[in-house]
Amino acid sequence: MPKMYVTRREVFSAAHRLWNPKLSEEKNHELYDKCANTNGHGHNYILEVTVTGRVNKATGYVVDLKSLKHLIRSEIIEKVDHKHLNFDVEFLKGIVPTCENIVRIFWNILRPKCKGFKLYSIRLHETENNMIEYRG
Repeated sequence: MPKMYVTRREVFSAAHRLWNPKLSEEKNHELYDKCANTNGHGHNYILEVTVTGRVNKATGYVVDLKSLKHLIRSEIIEKVDHKHLNFDVEFLKGIVPTCENIVRIFWNILRPKCKGFKLYSIRLHETENNMIEYRG
């Protein structure tokens, strides 16, 4: 049976501020520009989680998409949607919430919970033009 790739797409809205407390105010503004604004700013993120595996002969699925949806929503979306990533999300405390850091943490949360299939990639679209993909 060939290996297949299945992707679930979710959307969430969140605010964040890109700021490294180890850097000076000037350096933060130079590095992060308007993303370093004191009160932060927001995005409508698109999250794509791709898993891989073999098709189960009995079900015809690699993964039941309802269970994948529940996993992503309960472990990620419910914790980040309409939140300020710097202050409201426990698993993001103390990190600069760039897309690169966010997808790595999402990966670390989801990977051990994937049973019967393998996490292949996570894509996070921060804007229409900016997207990060992580494959562990």
